[in-house]
Amino acid sequence: MFRTHYLDYAELTAQLSAWATSYPEYVSVSSLGKSAEGRDIPLLTIGRNPEQVRPAVWIDGNMHAVEVCGSSVALAMAEDVIAIYGGKNEAGGKPLPAHMADAIRNTLFYVVPRISPDGAEAILKTGRYVRSSPVNERANQAHPHWVASDVDGDGTMITMRQQDPHGEVVELRGDDGQPLNPPVMVPRLPEDVGPFYKLYPEGLIANFDGQHIPDPYFLGDNQYDFNRNFSHHWKPEPEQAGAGHYPGSAPETRAVMDFAIRNPHIFAWLNLHTFGGVVIRPMGDKPDNKMDQTDLAIYKQAEAWMTEHTGYPTVSGFHEFLYEPDKPLHGDLVDWAYHQRGCLAYVVELWDLFTQLGIERKKPFVDHYTHLQRKDFVALWKMDRDINQGRIFKPWRAVDHPQLGPVEVGGYDGRVGVSNPPLAKLAETCAAQSAAFLRVAALVPRIHVEHVSTEKLGDAHLRVEIRVRNSGYLGSYGLSSAKELPISESLRLNVEGDNYTVVSPAESVQDMGHLDGWGQGLHHGISIFMPWTRGNVSEKTVSLVVKGAGDLCIKVGSCRVGWQSLVVATD
Repeated sequence: MFRTHYLDYAELTAQLSAWATSYPEYVSVSSLGKSAEGRDIPLLTIGRNPEQVRPAVWIDGNMHAVEVCGSSVALAMAEDVIAIYGGKNEAGGKPLPAHMADAIRNTLFYVVPRISPDGAEAILKTGRYVRSSPVNERANQAHPHWVASDVDGDGTMITMRQQDPHGEVVELRGDDGQPLNPPVMVPRLPEDVGPFYKLYPEGLIANFDGQHIPDPYFLGDNQYDFNRNFSHHWKPEPEQAGAGHYPGSAPETRAVMDFAIRNPHIFAWLNLHTFGGVVIRPMGDKPDNKMDQTDLAIYKQAEAWMTEHTGYPTVSGFHEFLYEPDKPLHGDLVDWAYHQRGCLAYVVELWDLFTQLGIERKKPFVDHYTHLQRKDFVALWKMDRDINQGRIFKPWRAVDHPQLGPVEVGGYDGRVGVSNPPLAKLAETCAAQSAAFLRVAALVPRIHVEHVSTEKLGDAHLRVEIRVRNSGYLGSYGLSSAKELPISESLRLNVEGDNYTVVSPAESVQDMGHLDGWGQGLHHGISIFMPWTRGNVSEKTVSLVVKGAGDLCIKVGSCRVGWQSLVVATD
């Protein structure tokens, strides 16, 4: 159902439970933590023997309440991963090379399809605007501010308008000079003759003095923007809107951070948002020339797949997605996952609405959201009429507001068609994203321990030769910039065996450093003018001299990649 409509909390949790019941050998459901209103934040784990630490991939969606398409895409990716575990070599309906499918089968997946279950439920059931969570824990609530309320009693809370000669919006007119039907409100121009309107959220004014109407504010009656509540470069209000009291003060974001800290083996992180049809990669606070250039090249490989399978451009958060010039966002999840957890992390803004409306690519990309012309609103109105069943633009209904007097309610509902794709576009959005990201998921390191040879040295001693290699794309540390993180501990070799003694005791525990992966990113490392590669940086060989009899157990690994064991029978 998640490919045909947007699931509420009961439907979403039922889908996860159904998978866990159908595929108990490699699918389980647990709770990441509790939301502010007491709902479980569902965590889907995919992988055989999930308690066995190994490289993992994280996928999350719907941290912003209205962005429910993220839940559908996360579920679609989960469904494809489950199918790959079952033997299929396919992602998003497209063939996946067998070796990449095999890499996925050896990777753990943590899928959190809905970080904001409270907010999404409010959006789906009532239509009220919620950024992340409907709770408001502010101490300062005595000032006038808008509070969502069902003014006309129809069960939803969307938009109100009131005619006003000083209004900033006007009804859009067609080529015949008549207002479009249903009406579309657009910013007023100097040439317009009216009538003019004020637009407000459907609701009441708390602490209203009967005269002053406060400016509507997207965080007026809901405090948090979860994507400003993470610990990397966190800044408090008023420096960063939606920041919360302190990093992780929202139980939902704290649950995400706590889990990631307990599980340092996450190498790739996908944060699903809407809308725009764009991929936003690190860094969010610095230009590309300040970024680790090997990291940048690896992101270029992810960008190539995204372009191929979705058509979405990939942009730097700093260069093309600042809402105000030279003012980076603070407390962002992807920056936290990249800088502090060493993950190949990025945002996808799902639903390429601007492309659907025929709007040419803008630089910086963020200008798409504000630099709209009236012809773009006409295109949106036509799209709503032709493929979205008129969900966005609705007739206005006259209502007597208890504080403002005569108003009209209705007009604009952007939940489906703007904030999320029309239902007719949902399945293709899911498939395209899965085809792209599951290729990225196959880049994780893959550590192997191999027995090379055993040689007798006289009557009492043996020389055992072991090779440790990384057949994955990424190094055992993940991204190049992650090498210095405390979690990127080097590989350790431990020799165990009750009936064996290592002749040199220091060799029974060895620091092996890191093993590079074979990948260096796109257009990085090899040139036609200097067609050389690196040495054998992806493997190391160890010789151990031991004495005794029986089986020798060798373990190699770290908290980042988990542990691989090899038993050498020497009798």
